[in-house]
Amino acid sequence: MATSNFGPTGPGYGPGYGQPGGYPPPQAWGQQPGGLGRRFWARVIDGLLIGVVAFFLSLFLFSDDYPFLVTGLFSGVLTFGYFVLFETSQGATPGKRLLGLAVHGPDGVSKPTSSQAAVRNAFTLLAVVPYLGPLLALVAYVVIAVTISGSPTKQGKHDELAGGTRVTRS
Repeated sequence: MATSNFGPTGPGYGPGYGQPGGYPPPQAWGQQPGGLGRRFWARVIDGLLIGVVAFFLSLFLFSDDYPFLVTGLFSGVLTFGYFVLFETSQGATPGKRLLGLAVHGPDGVSKPTSSQAAVRNAFTLLAVVPYLGPLLALVAYVVIAVTISGSPTKQGKHDELAGGTRVTRS
């Protein structure tokens, strides 16, 4: 069996294992991956927190003329910043931490870098695109859920695009 900078390669590891952008074998990093259900509920908790903060901030910072339009744009940017800030500084958002999850960089140990967290969460900015944004965001969530479900390491497309970030049970 051959080895590379990306882990073992060869028979038994399937397509993509050991290749740049591919998934390492689950046993290579020894932690239990965070499943789709737990990740979904963590996202719901985080979404509720962000929604409350965005609503109240928009009341104080913006005119009363268009609070819902501003809240949508503001909450999209706030969501992106929230996930990037918490993942890089704490290794988990409050919702993930509450449900026993942590986000790691591709090495499976360190927290993601700011660029990895930004790429990983860039899809949250789709919601601010006028008219089609919410539909595009929904499509992104579905793609991510399908790729998490189909991955032996429970990594979604957003994890792959970020260089192989991982969500694990802590």
